[in-house]
Amino acid sequence: MFDISPVSHEFDEEIQHKIDNKTKPLGALGELENLAMQLARVLGKDKPEIIKPKLLIFAADHGIAASGVSIAPSDVTTQMVMNFIKGGAAINVFCRQVGFELEVIDCGILQPLEGVEGIIEQRLGAGTKPIHQQAAMTLGAVKQGFEMARNRIEYHHQQGTNLIALGEMGIGNTSSAAAIMASIMNIKGSECVGRGTGIDAATLKRKQLLVEQALHLHQPELTSPMNILACLGGFEIVQMTGAMLAAAERKMLVVVDGFIATAAAMVAVQINENVRDYMIFGHQSDERGHCLMMEYLQARPLLTLSMRLGEGTGAALALPIIQAAAGFYNEMASFSDAGIEI
Repeated sequence: MFDISPVSHEFDEEIQHKIDNKTKPLGALGELENLAMQLARVLGKDKPEIIKPKLLIFAADHGIAASGVSIAPSDVTTQMVMNFIKGGAAINVFCRQVGFELEVIDCGILQPLEGVEGIIEQRLGAGTKPIHQQAAMTLGAVKQGFEMARNRIEYHHQQGTNLIALGEMGIGNTSSAAAIMASIMNIKGSECVGRGTGIDAATLKRKQLLVEQALHLHQPELTSPMNILACLGGFEIVQMTGAMLAAAERKMLVVVDGFIATAAAMVAVQINENVRDYMIFGHQSDERGHCLMMEYLQARPLLTLSMRLGEGTGAALALPIIQAAAGFYNEMASFSDAGIEI
């Protein structure tokens, strides 16, 4: 489905030698050094550079939202999409600050925004079915979503982009992400369900019960990552998964945002484990379960800021750190360059 090459370790010794011989004590730049190694493996050992970085927000609605798993109704998905288009959301502020070009993709919000400029239409429907009552979507919709995502990534690849970051918007999508996480990790849904938008204790209990109900209902079908997406996923989660795989296929770096994006990353790794080599995890969300996701994927987040907003905000804030890793690797003097004897 996706032909993803694992990153080569052929030049690891040469890359490490270059890092170690910068004008600093060994290992003094900590995680930046590990990140520089990853950048050099993916983008080339001589001068890895971040070119035309893009942040893609995938938006869609979820049928389970009608059962009261969030403090906000599904209408807020559309309202927030319009906020993105107008430039007023946190993600807009951060993207302007760090230099990300932002793109908003309608994967299946309830009401299509016809005639609104600035939205990429890749609709798979008007929201998913409620996962605690029936499958979220058909397997055909999953495949169609992958193809749409692949085409969008190909467009950016042709424009010269070598790094994409992924965010999302969709009332109810933490329920879907928690169900996906529980299915892949084979743990109880209650261990994965968090407070999302800040729900109270009673709503949290309802959300946990509905996720457990979804897992029980679909258990016989949860035999492959594609089926997991069809039964439990969201249209935006499907397209994020496809985008990650397509970007890795094109040897592009993938910056993963928070809880929902990481659920997509988990599915992507199940489909093709080589995609993991291309992933950078922007931050660790304050959403319950994200820490366990990170452990499962053996991921080290660049930031831990107790955020749980989504939208790609953690991924956006990580860009300067990624650029700093490339910057020191490319521009920092070596001991011999600086005439320093040690």
